[in-house]
Amino acid sequence: MIDAAQKLPDFDLANQDGQRRTNASYAGKWLVLYVYPKDDTPGCTIQGKSFTATKADYDAAGAVVVGLSEDDVTSHKSFCDKFSFTIELLADPEAKLLTALGVGKTEWKGTMYWDRTTFLVDPAGVVRKVYTKVDPNGHEKAVLDDMTKLKA
Repeated sequence: MIDAAQKLPDFDLANQDGQRRTNASYAGKWLVLYVYPKDDTPGCTIQGKSFTATKADYDAAGAVVVGLSEDDVTSHKSFCDKFSFTIELLADPEAKLLTALGVGKTEWKGTMYWDRTTFLVDPAGVVRKVYTKVDPNGHEKAVLDDMTKLKA
């Protein structure tokens, strides 16, 4: 897995609206890139709702929150619409960025899923903190607090 102080790998992925996003799309802002296992599952829904609920706080801090999973654009769009998410979700159906990040996988009920992992990236595109084995409950507040400390 990539570590703090490494550059975020280059990527070119579509969001839930089919708009292309690359590293340059987030240049000059803090980026919270959170990896989650699967759209419309309990923990992933909690995480999406939590980041949506704190989006104004992240906006005020000059940060963008972006979810990342192997689900496709159609699945992401449905997930966002169902729960009124106001954050972006990037589709990585070929797992190019997930693999480049070095995110692990865990088996659950006979299926392999990407581990819940978050990368806090500074405005220059450098990873400043990596969160592994993330608990979706309250994670959005911990990341915001850490980002505030790093900016100070």
